[in-house]
Amino acid sequence: MHQDILKPVVVLIAWTLVMWAWMLAIRLPALKAAGIDIGKLTGSKTGDADRVLPPKANWPAHNYNHLMEQPTIFYAVAIVIALTGTGNGFNAWLAWGYVALRIVHSLFQATVNKVGVRFYLFVASTLCLMALTLHAAMAVFHG
Repeated sequence: MHQDILKPVVVLIAWTLVMWAWMLAIRLPALKAAGIDIGKLTGSKTGDADRVLPPKANWPAHNYNHLMEQPTIFYAVAIVIALTGTGNGFNAWLAWGYVALRIVHSLFQATVNKVGVRFYLFVASTLCLMALTLHAAMAVFHG
């Protein structure tokens, strides 16, 4: 059975990989410029780089980490919706809304990084996720 909700799932996964590449493209040269040889590092954490690199060099990495957080809930709820056969129509549009807002959030965080704007983008995407969760619960508990 074809479920349209799986399309935005794949797009967000692909976008996450784009952010991974962006993170490496920015962070590796910044580490080199700071005189850090990652081949010699032992047991460092992401936050360690925050202390030695310019903030803008960390922003794509911060966003990549964010894409490992809340979107995991999106993936789970999208799969539930697809499995219940309710992944077309409005639910697919909500999923596209979530993904579009997360991509805009990523672009904003990795470039301008104004927290106020990021906050509203995050809230808007979370509202889409909440609606998807409600629809998943309705499909699972009410058939």
